[in-house]
Formats: sequence, structure tokens, C-alpha cells
Amino acid sequence: MTPPPAPQENPQSQRLLSLLATMPQQKVLVIGDLMLDRFIRGEVTRISPESPVPVLAAKQENRMIGGAGNVLSNLKALGIQGEIIAIIGDDREGEIVKGLVEAAGGSGEGLTIRPQTPTTIKTRFLAGHQQLLRVDNEVTAPILPTLEEEILQKITALIPQQNALILSDYGKGVLTPQIIKTAIQLANKHKIPVLVDPKGSDFSKYSGATIVTPNRKELAEATNGAPTNADNEIVETSEFLIKQSGISAVIATRSQDGMSIISQKADKSGFERPYHLRTHAREVFDVSGAGDTVIATIAAALATGGTLIEAASLANIAGGIVVGKVGTAAIRAQELIDAINNPHHELETTAAGDLSALDRSRRAPICDWEKAQEEINRWRARGLKIGFTNGCFDILHAGHVNYLNDARNQCDRLVLGLNTDLSVNLLKGPTRPVNKQESRATVLGALGAVDLIVFFGAKTKDDDSTAKQLIQFIKPDIYFKGADYTLDKIPEVPIVLSYGGDVKLIPLTEGHSTSMIIEKINNSDEAA
Repeated sequence: MTPPPAPQENPQSQRLLSLLATMPQQKVLVIGDLMLDRFIRGEVTRISPESPVPVLAAKQENRMIGGAGNVLSNLKALGIQGEIIAIIGDDREGEIVKGLVEAAGGSGEGLTIRPQTPTTIKTRFLAGHQQLLRVDNEVTAPILPTLEEEILQKITALIPQQNALILSDYGKGVLTPQIIKTAIQLANKHKIPVLVDPKGSDFSKYSGATIVTPNRKELAEATNGAPTNADNEIVETSEFLIKQSGISAVIATRSQDGMSIISQKADKSGFERPYHLRTHAREVFDVSGAGDTVIATIAAALATGGTLIEAASLANIAGGIVVGKVGTAAIRAQELIDAINNPHHELETTAAGDLSALDRSRRAPICDWEKAQEEINRWRARGLKIGFTNGCFDILHAGHVNYLNDARNQCDRLVLGLNTDLSVNLLKGPTRPVNKQESRATVLGALGAVDLIVFFGAKTKDDDSTAKQLIQFIKPDIYFKGADYTLDKIPEVPIVLSYGGDVKLIPLTEGHSTSMIIEKINNSDEAA
């Protein structure tokens, strides 16, 4: 068995590293709601005698810029030349925020003071890694027309110089309908991608934007409470949202389920194939600002010329790292480089069988039963759902490809049990298989839908020719079989159900089979 390429030899990893290397030459503008994040840390050793609440003995206080400011911090940490347009209050906290903006690489010239209004402050109280309470001091009323005009002038001056634009909407009043409209139109005029971290239920105000990045809850709220749990629900809801709102793409962030990319075709004639990027299972300490990290990373990658899938892949890695930190934390370029170069790192595949779209040089490994079980255990430790199907797959045809893609759509990893040559001979007769098992495995392993191949099968005519023993050994979460069978006629079903697995029947593509291909070839030979 040929081992998979090391990360440094992986073309997709090399491409992501190349994008990171060119980020310092790019400029990204952030427009949105800026705030001061305060973190008061201490320890809890007792409960208050006044009421049943913990008493926090405060020992440390940290301040950092949050909201749109955290997006700026992430851009700086990635090496991007970032600038921000936002408002601050005419108060001490406003001065603190301005200093933090300058420390994060912004010039401070994009900041506008909002008279008689305090700077937005969010104070979080933490005991160890546990957040106990958050207190918000803020005014969310829309800004006055005079302030809006001042911001519009800054937008007009800065946007033409940028490689990407981020609208960071926290609903605090900066992103008025006119500011959003003007910023998007100007960016489109200069062919600059526009990314929106949205707020509210009406996404039509972002019409013309390149990408919106709602989380699962925001996506549901924007589509009248549509379901957003399963992959197909995310796709249907996002496509509806794109049609209704006039945006080009949705990158839906899905917490432990990763993210999904749904985009319209360039000519708006339909939709591209959706992608579902999975996350590594990891301990989550704090999700504060994770969305800021994701949108900053996507914008940075697009600014360097990366594709939507490359940008989302990089952001998926970044989001997985930053939730393991405490507080509003930025992702550093070196952390991404280390993750990509880690020998255990794997670019997460999509549930639509699209690994080939991420890395065209990949080959599914061919494993013995023990190696297969070890790999499956690693996948399970990351929270991935394992699917399994089996067959001879003697002459690969469209029916096989459709079947495998449909199966892969419903799981995170698909294991293929491939009949050995001897077992095919026992099942199909002395003229089969047409192709030897190594050849069949090599061809199947190149399909994006297949993640691992393992051989099985009878050695004598009296042996069990089913996949029952292999299924009992690896215990897949889902067993897939063609819909030309009924559940009561599938001998593997009782084994799958005995350990709590699921069985799903996949519709077959009519008019395609290995037997029909062989018959057609034989008839052609006879006619000749």
C-alpha cells in the first residue's frame, strides 16, 4: 500500500501555505461596530451568603477591542494590512479603543466620535476558563445623518485602495442601510470582494455582497425559522436566502459541524455544488469572537487570490484553533502554518464526496482490517460519522459513481468493502472478475466519495460471502445498500442493528451494470 503524501507534499496544503505567505502584501478594510471587551478573571471559592451566586475574587483585568475591532486584530495577526471605519464614544474608553486600534495596525483615522454616547463595552467575568457573567454597556440607536455622512466620506476615500471589504454588523447603529448600500456598490465597482458578518432577519440589506457568514441560528432567523441542522437543510435554506437577498454566496458556520459553502454560479443560472467542511473534535473553552476569526481569515485568503473553497478551508482550521483559547482571541498566521504542517493534520472533506476538489492528488488508502479499524477509531475520536458499503465494483460505471456519491452525502467518511478476486469468482463465475482487486481498488480509491478501502470475501464456496464479519469488526454508523434490495432480504441488517447502527437504501441508476457492459462488449465482438 502506498502511504498518503506527507503534508508538505500535499498540493492543497502547499496552496494554503502560499496564501498565508502573500497575506502581508494585501489590504482589507473593516466597517462596523467597534467595542471594548473587558475580561475580569479571578477565582471562585465560595457562594455568596446574600444569594446563591458564586463570589468571584478578581485578580486580573484585560482589555481588548471586540466586535469589528476583533476582526481587525485577526487581520493583523494574519499579516494583513488592516484598516477600520467605526465610531467610538467621547469618553475615556473611546481613547482606550483608539489606542488598541492603532496597536492592531489601524491608523485610527477611520474612527469617528459619536458625541454624548458612550463607547460600547462588554465586560466578562471568568473563573478559570468558565465565563460566569457578561455585562453590556451600549447604545444601539442608529447614528445621526451628520455622522453617517462623515463615515460615507471615509468609505469613499478608502475602499478603492483595498483588496477585500468586511462589513461587521453587530447591530449597534454604524451600518445604516445607506452605508451598507454605498460600501457594497463601491466595492463591486472596483471588483473588491465584500464579506458580511450579518445581523437581523432581513439579509436583503446586504444585496450585492459576495459572501455572508451567518451561524446556524442567524441563518434560521433570516429564513423564517427554516431548519438548519442537516447538510441538506443548510443547503436548501442557504439557496433560498441567496435567491431572496441578492447575495452571491453563504458560508454557514455550524459550530462542531464545521461550515458549509453554498454559492451561486457566476452567470446566476443556478448553484455550484455545495461543500461541507468538517472540524476536528477539540475541547471548546470559549467561542467569543470565533465568527470574527472566520470572516477575517476568509477575507484575507480571498484578498490574496484564493478560491472560495481555499478561503473556507483555511478559515475552518482557524476557527477550530481559536475556540480552544479563552476570551476574544485572534488567530496567528504561525498557528495556521503549524496546523497545516502537522503530520496529523488533514484538510477536512465535504459530505458531498468532494475531497477531490480540495486535493486532486489524493488516493484512499487500502488497509487490512486492523489498520482500517485504527483509522476509523481516529475518525470517531474527531466526532465523524462512518458509513460503509460493499461490493465487487468490477467495471466501474456511472451507476457505481452515483451510488457512492449518494452514500458519501450521508456520512463524514465512507469505507468501501471490496470483494477479493477469489470471492468475486465464487459469486459471479469463472470469467469474473474482469479487473483484478488491486486495479479495482486503485480506480475506486481515486474517487472523492471513497475514504478507505478494505478487502473481504469468501475463500471457498462454503464460506460466508456476505460482509457480516467485516461489519461486526468495524461497526460502521451507517450501512448502505442498493435499493434493489429490501431490508428483510439483506443478511447484514441484523448485525448492523445489533450494535445500534443504521441501514440506508440508495436508489440505483437505471440502465447501468457490469453485466450489461460485458454483454455489450461480447455482442460487439460477435458482430465484428
